[in-house]
Amino acid sequence: MGNAQLLSIHVHPVKAFRGLTPREAEVEPWGLAGDRRWALVDDGGKVVTQRQQPRLALAAAELLPGGGVVLSAPGMDPLTVPVPASAETITLDLFGDKIEGVPAADAAAHAWCSEYLGARTRLVHMDDPATRRPVEPEYALPGETVTFADGYPLLLVSAASLDALNALISEGRHAAEGPLPMNRFRPNVVVGGTDAWAEDDWKLLAIGDVTFRVAKMCGRCVVTTTDQAAAVRGKEPLHTLGRHRRFGSKLVFGQNLVPRSRGTIRVGDPVRILE
Repeated sequence: MGNAQLLSIHVHPVKAFRGLTPREAEVEPWGLAGDRRWALVDDGGKVVTQRQQPRLALAAAELLPGGGVVLSAPGMDPLTVPVPASAETITLDLFGDKIEGVPAADAAAHAWCSEYLGARTRLVHMDDPATRRPVEPEYALPGETVTFADGYPLLLVSAASLDALNALISEGRHAAEGPLPMNRFRPNVVVGGTDAWAEDDWKLLAIGDVTFRVAKMCGRCVVTTTDQAAAVRGKEPLHTLGRHRRFGSKLVFGQNLVPRSRGTIRVGDPVRILE
């Protein structure tokens, strides 16, 4: 464990869109700066993800200074969307959580997203992640909050665990689907230099000078079966996780983290397990 280090950083400015891979990122109490501060919602106010719309994997968002985004997708002209100046919110539904968000001010943003998906959608920004959405109470400490991420500020995955999972897939019924790339799991931080599944036992860790609490294992969903380069679904990794990584009712891969301090993390930073 002495040589564990941060291999890559992944920031997803718009939830369910393709991620960016910066060399460094600011860690805020609710996650990496700029990560999942934007999301799409349908006519009923439900947040739209790759669960419903696999084509979101092919859309990208470049992060602008100040938090705006430049949207791009196959067959679409790029569109710049600034952070809305208005404070008027709408209520949206993310896995049953009722959250306030601010719609993009320019109708062109909503039209762009609706045209790309072929369904009426709106683009919404989280204006104040310090107050809008608490972390799941069962696994949270008082005052912990999160953006439009699935449930926790950061997701950590280890390269050794992906190698081990791919080895299991190669022995299984759907071996032709492997090996799977890391982007299937949409992590924020990827750690190298550990044993496979070592992260199952971590409680507290430091990446560089920033400390993180391990909140809970990450239960995986159908998004992991979506080829992020083709927006096509397969059977893996859920088939193999179901046979080898079932904890209770969850198929587990990766760990959900909550920052304990602010700071900057950089690719190559040492990773230290504190508990």
